[in-house]
Amino acid sequence: MLRRTFCARLLVGFSLVGVSLVSASGVRAAGPAPSSKWEKAIRAFEVADKKSPPPTGAVLFVGASSVRLWKSLPQDFPQYDVINRGFGGSTIADCTYYADRIVIPYRPSVIVLHAGSNDLNAGKTPRQVYDDFRAFVEKVHAALPETPIAFISINPTPARWAQADKQRETNGLIKGYIFSGNRLAYIEIWDELLGPDGQPRPDLHIRDRLHPNAAGYKIRAEIINKYLASLKLPKK
Repeated sequence: MLRRTFCARLLVGFSLVGVSLVSASGVRAAGPAPSSKWEKAIRAFEVADKKSPPPTGAVLFVGASSVRLWKSLPQDFPQYDVINRGFGGSTIADCTYYADRIVIPYRPSVIVLHAGSNDLNAGKTPRQVYDDFRAFVEKVHAALPETPIAFISINPTPARWAQADKQRETNGLIKGYIFSGNRLAYIEIWDELLGPDGQPRPDLHIRDRLHPNAAGYKIRAEIINKYLASLKLPKK
């Protein structure tokens, strides 16, 4: 069994500690089904796909607005075909809800999920967000059982620093699940975004103090590129 978990550590860069696979246990997402408020964004993706079909076997980034706003994604990962399917201020449950339309059809070589902060901000508990992540994995792996899914840890931000304890708890729950499964990876970025004082670095964020700026994305790209290199994916 392949067991690999990818973690980045402050001043160390990264360490490959183990990845995991998951059994299908039929976990259900916490709370009610997501609304259709993101339908316009999803339809726009589908229209774009019809005009210019994305290549199969690409690296798929999916998640909330920090993915949506990652305009330098192709430049940050030039050796791979990449697909950006970040939408709105979405949650993990939203990504699961739309997986049949913006995840599974692409048959990617790897899925990189960056979401979870909005979930907590909307009032979900760490356990509910953990359950939602399990539901995402189970839905995707039911259709694409050999496709690795990498979860980028919920990251610290000045705007939501008051939620740091819940964010860390959620990260810990998801990381534990990834250790117990298969074809899963945990990409740790938390420590890399803190300053010497242990606080989120304002210089890595735009004016809203929530979303990354170019420097914040550069740190993410460096860490994620090391994980992708460990998979030995075909390059374009």
